[in-house]
Amino acid sequence: MGDILTVGVVGAGTMGAGIAHVFARAGYPLLLCDVEQRFLDRALGQIRTNLGREAAKGKIPESDIEPTLGRITGTVDREALAGVGFAIEVAPERFDVKADIFRALDRMLPADAILATNTSSISITKLAALTHRADKVIGMHFFNPVPVMALVEVVRGLATSDATFEAVRGLAVKLGKTPVEVNDAPGFVSNRVLMPLINEAAFAVMEGVAKPEAVDQVFKLGMAHPMGPLTLADFIGLDVCVDILRVLQEGIGDPKYRPCPLLVRMVDAGWLGRKSGRGFYVYEE
Repeated sequence: MGDILTVGVVGAGTMGAGIAHVFARAGYPLLLCDVEQRFLDRALGQIRTNLGREAAKGKIPESDIEPTLGRITGTVDREALAGVGFAIEVAPERFDVKADIFRALDRMLPADAILATNTSSISITKLAALTHRADKVIGMHFFNPVPVMALVEVVRGLATSDATFEAVRGLAVKLGKTPVEVNDAPGFVSNRVLMPLINEAAFAVMEGVAKPEAVDQVFKLGMAHPMGPLTLADFIGLDVCVDILRVLQEGIGDPKYRPCPLLVRMVDAGWLGRKSGRGFYVYEE
């Protein structure tokens, strides 16, 4: 397995844009792929804004902004990724969507290319089994906002080789991140522990134990959390929280992971958190 020289990022949402940002900032030329040009335009605008913030804070020289953006090529043609040495899928947290991307990338990519997923809960082993390169499939779970957060969960599937793990661990370090090794299990470490906390906080609100502000204040002041669990849920997206809880419930088979009915109702109402303008809190543009 040679050096990773060219990168493909499939999915230009918030996480995909953040991942493209850190790869480009670290000097990697990359292709950023999505199904519509408008998603790419939005992502490139977001990356430009965030690079500008980094420059304003003195984290990067202002002269680095244009060369960094110049390393990113947007494309709506997935076939353009055929020559990359490393691809990471950053699609919505739905197995069928990820499965389609994995099958396509496995068909296109060179035989020695690594195929990673930014999934926060779906089985690496199950995705790897869809490919002819299960030893080269791995989880690389970044955290939002990607340019700021130091952690990357590097998740081994059942068949992931040591060479693949070491290559991706080294890649995370080159991106300025701290890789933590985790084995494949529903929710890995981060969401297996975090989502029951968010879920129980939602139950506390639903059952009238406390208002959202009070729940969050307990965690900020009593547990020194930088934000409370319900503010964090709004930041993640309540739909994403429900999806992950369902993966945990199905994958572990324990009813304690059942999504709080209040969370499900809020998602049904379109109250998804910060991105929709309303969740546990109301957000003004």
